[in-house]
Amino acid sequence: MIDLPQALTNFVYIIAAACSAAVAAWIYPRRDRYGRAGGPIVAALIISAIWAVVALTANEIYIAGRAAFSATHLAWLFATYRLFSIDGRDESLRPIRPMAIALCFVELLQLGLGTLAPGLAMAGGDARMVFSLLALFRLMVAVGALVLVHNLYVGASASARKLLRWPASALALMWVYDLNFFTIAYLTGDIPSSLAALRGIIPLMMAVMLIPGAALSGRALKLAPSRSVAFQSFSLLVIGAYLVAMVGIAQWLAYLGGDFARTLQLAFVVTASVIALIFLPSTKLRSWLKVTLTKHLFQHRYDYREEWLRFTRTIGRAAESDTPLHERAVHAISDITDSPGGLLLVPTDGGGLELAARWNWQTLDVPAMAMDPQQASFFSREGFVVDLDSMRSGMSQERERAFVPKWMVEAERAWALVPLVHYERLTGLVVLMRPQYARQLDWEDFDLLKVAGRQLASYLAEREGQEALVEARQFDEFNRRIAFVMHDIKNLASQLTLLARNAEKHAEKPEFRTDMLVTLRNSAEKLNALLARLGRYNAGEIAASAPVDLAVLLDQLRQRFAIQHPVELTIKEKVAVQADAHALEQVLAHLLQNAIDATEDETSVVMTLDRDGMYGRIEVRDSGAGMSAEFVRSSLFKPFVSSKKGGFGIGAFEARELVKAMRGRIEVESREGLGSRFTVQLPLVDISELYEQRERSRAGANE
Repeated sequence: MIDLPQALTNFVYIIAAACSAAVAAWIYPRRDRYGRAGGPIVAALIISAIWAVVALTANEIYIAGRAAFSATHLAWLFATYRLFSIDGRDESLRPIRPMAIALCFVELLQLGLGTLAPGLAMAGGDARMVFSLLALFRLMVAVGALVLVHNLYVGASASARKLLRWPASALALMWVYDLNFFTIAYLTGDIPSSLAALRGIIPLMMAVMLIPGAALSGRALKLAPSRSVAFQSFSLLVIGAYLVAMVGIAQWLAYLGGDFARTLQLAFVVTASVIALIFLPSTKLRSWLKVTLTKHLFQHRYDYREEWLRFTRTIGRAAESDTPLHERAVHAISDITDSPGGLLLVPTDGGGLELAARWNWQTLDVPAMAMDPQQASFFSREGFVVDLDSMRSGMSQERERAFVPKWMVEAERAWALVPLVHYERLTGLVVLMRPQYARQLDWEDFDLLKVAGRQLASYLAEREGQEALVEARQFDEFNRRIAFVMHDIKNLASQLTLLARNAEKHAEKPEFRTDMLVTLRNSAEKLNALLARLGRYNAGEIAASAPVDLAVLLDQLRQRFAIQHPVELTIKEKVAVQADAHALEQVLAHLLQNAIDATEDETSVVMTLDRDGMYGRIEVRDSGAGMSAEFVRSSLFKPFVSSKKGGFGIGAFEARELVKAMRGRIEVESREGLGSRFTVQLPLVDISELYEQRERSRAGANE
């Protein structure tokens, strides 16, 4: 490497010493902004300044230079530990303290070995081994310190990161520099002189980076460690320790020398690699690591925010997957405890439970009656989460044994039972499979599983309610169709009854017999049309429309109803509209029949036909009892509400829906004691053609 001029090296170290001391003096009155870490940071800056001065004479004072360098590392390690106290993690994350102590021990061990080494008469291979060992110790400290800094920042809350980003960046800069510095030294077997000359820039940059953090105002900070990041960091630390151990043992074997040593070295590397390939990807090992970290690093076993988000994602992903809700329910509960599978039992009509879904557990044989009604009622009443392992061993939950089916107890992989209770009603029971690394459930597991079970029960109850609502709507539709059919049959029956009554009086008259045949033919046609329409019967559903001559239709209706009551027809203008002839006849027949029923004397019911702009208008007027404004507004067109004794309350509703389906409308005017007027307006043939052209154009544009 190219050596830098000594003058430049001295200048860098002098500036670093001056800057570190100045920043320490500036931070001291503001040290409270770093919390309990303020004092250690000031001390570390001062020690860094002392090391920069001592480093200028390191060649003459070898032991002093090493002691100052180690003191700097120890001071910054202590400051790193104190920075965890900003949001209380120095107390809640118990492994931090032992890890910091271990790093300090390695640093002191390196200092002791480095201090004794010059006094030992070593040369050649022995000196190189000691140098490699010293560099390896430095690497261990650098790697461990970087892991600490990583967890310091990543595991902090959002508000704490604003304060920690500057000291964490400064510490990361120092340890990354040392990592590269001593890696080169370890690989080359010598100190890189150029990097050593530039080493003074590090305390200078660290001092500058600490200023913005001290300038921030203090604030209340909360602990918010990330479990996933902690797990990944710990895994990285385990892998790093494994690699360091491999390198150390391999170097020790190489130091022995000889062919046998090289064979042992090769055998060790191969064996260690095989062990790593077998155990590091192990699910059981990962589960053990996760449980261990959660137990020792966090106050609570679960990250409730993350668990809730995962739970809702699993339940709500129906749009992305064809997985049924029952299977997703088992998956959501299993994820909480890392169970690899599970079952869902749901209530039967008899009160027991039966299998409804499996998730990753196809091998378990479940009886047709998975749980009898008495056992199911216990879980519905108590809502207990059952730890089957504890129950089998007799450690706890002895009372629940009488209510757990025998097949569950005998199923070795069955681990826990989670009842799904909604308003004291059992909507299901989840049977969880034992995870790879089984543990005893504790109060936190019980609380979270019970809450998740109640939430899941509400989802299942909502699904049951939706299915019941769909079924009720289907029955309602069926009942409504039957009501419409009964209404139409009632009208036909009334006409036939009237015809039979009049036949007793006028059967000998040829004119009556002619009208009777017409009436019977019309009734038969209506019954056939009703049967044809029954399969598609729905309010507002009509057949294909066609031009209808209203004058002809109204005259036919007048002739039909004139037999039972006087009907007058006034045609002011002949009009043709686009409509379904059968549906329109049904509407007008209903209006005429109602008008006749409302008129008790022989006063005529009047029908009028004329044109109103783009519509053909039909009026049906009677002089009956009339209706109140309140009844017209709130009850006239409401299904199953009728003012007539024995009426179905269907006719007016059906008439309005049919007219609406033909792009028309019905208007009503009524006065109590004066009578009523119903107006039916339907679009003319030309206007209907314009409507159809516009709809075809819209359909083509959408395609």
